[in-house]
Amino acid sequence: MALTKAAWMTRPCTSFHGRKASSCANTLNATKAAAMKRLRLAGFMVDVNITWREIRQDGSAIHARISLIAASCLANWQRWLLCSPFSMVPASPHSPRALLHVFNRYLYRGGEELIADKIHADLATRHDMTWCQFDSAEWTGDNAPSRLEQAKRLFYNRDARQSFESALDSSGAGAAVFHNVHPVGSPALYYAAMQRDLPVVQFLHNFRPFSVSGTLQVKGRLQPDALYGSYWKEVCAGAWQDSIVKSALFALMLKALHRSGWLQSVKAWIAVSDFMRQKLVTAGALPAARVHTLRHAWNAMSQPPAVEDVGYYLFIGRLADTKGVIPLLDAWDALHQRLGKNTPLLHIAGAGPLNTAVQQRLRTNPYIGQLGHIGGETKREALRRCRAVIVPSTWWEPLGLVVYEAYDYSKPVLAAKSGGLSEIVQHGVTGLQHEPGDVQGIVHDVLAMEATSAAERLVMGSAGRQWLLHETSTQAWLERFEEILAEAVSG
Repeated sequence: MALTKAAWMTRPCTSFHGRKASSCANTLNATKAAAMKRLRLAGFMVDVNITWREIRQDGSAIHARISLIAASCLANWQRWLLCSPFSMVPASPHSPRALLHVFNRYLYRGGEELIADKIHADLATRHDMTWCQFDSAEWTGDNAPSRLEQAKRLFYNRDARQSFESALDSSGAGAAVFHNVHPVGSPALYYAAMQRDLPVVQFLHNFRPFSVSGTLQVKGRLQPDALYGSYWKEVCAGAWQDSIVKSALFALMLKALHRSGWLQSVKAWIAVSDFMRQKLVTAGALPAARVHTLRHAWNAMSQPPAVEDVGYYLFIGRLADTKGVIPLLDAWDALHQRLGKNTPLLHIAGAGPLNTAVQQRLRTNPYIGQLGHIGGETKREALRRCRAVIVPSTWWEPLGLVVYEAYDYSKPVLAAKSGGLSEIVQHGVTGLQHEPGDVQGIVHDVLAMEATSAAERLVMGSAGRQWLLHETSTQAWLERFEEILAEAVSG
């Protein structure tokens, strides 16, 4: 017997503790295939199509549409989960030493992957650590789930939940440490943690789960509306994977997640800068009592190589709008026009969607060079020999690990006064700062650095390394994390 969508949404249902438990279980088994087709997704795709038509006339319509669909989504989730045999799972034994480490890796490896690996290694010195990892690459290639299946799993991935619970059972973890869980991990992980009464410590390396893009940036401009629950600007811009439909689905998922109460499983949120914490608390996205600041630790070189300066400036990062690549290229064109053959070299290291834009500039500006994605000895040499590292991010950069790397090599940093960067780059002491996206500001910083003597640049770089040694101790980081963890476990 197949239920209609209306019947599914209105039929009575109780948990397995109720008198209708047997009836619920039998009904679920009899209608599972039909219900799953209708549950969450069947109605969503129609509504998303309607929203797409409405966007062309009135973009603001999508916000109201998202709220309505999310409410329906949540109702469906709750009905299905209460009747699901997966909802009644015995609690796992709690171990104060064992932690489950959860991370959905991105398609392109970046700073979050690096820091997640470091956190795992650092915590392993005090805890029994078990990885529970997912990979966005699973949804690409010939073996990827269908688009419809991906859309379903974006909201609730039962396979991911089972993997999570299996890792939890085998590890005996008493708490979980979460990083990114989207898209493969899905909100199902928060629900599973809530059902197991498992406290979660959530690291915030960007602005998810409060932003579709994770960056709060739309077409090169910051749009903090998402922190207040309004995602329609990000959706209209196709902020997730350059797709309006995918972005709408992601927004629906976020709306439903926040309304579900599943995020109550997160007992402690860790922002990686005071700036990030302040923005989240001020917007009312999170309660102040549950948000902690804990900047990344760093294992500084015990014996750094001799400082060398051959005169070029170095950009290392993803070639994306958020990283300020276009303003940086524009600034180097302005420097070329002003200085001619005396223009300093700019070396750009990294890969990303703006790779073509960088290659086009190479043809017209001989003082811009492209290194591609670098690592190992190539990266070490690039850092050791540069004059300064440039970090021109235009989004609210949560922290900026590339600054740590520059300081480790005693290099000054020319950074945007953006997000957490303003906390770790001291203007005139460890580097220089400019307003985000300000082409002339970048030009001014480069000219100022060129006018600075070699001895003064060395002093500036040394100040950066001293800051690194003083502020990023792994031991201090571990002590602070233990305090946060203890608070999370105690409730």
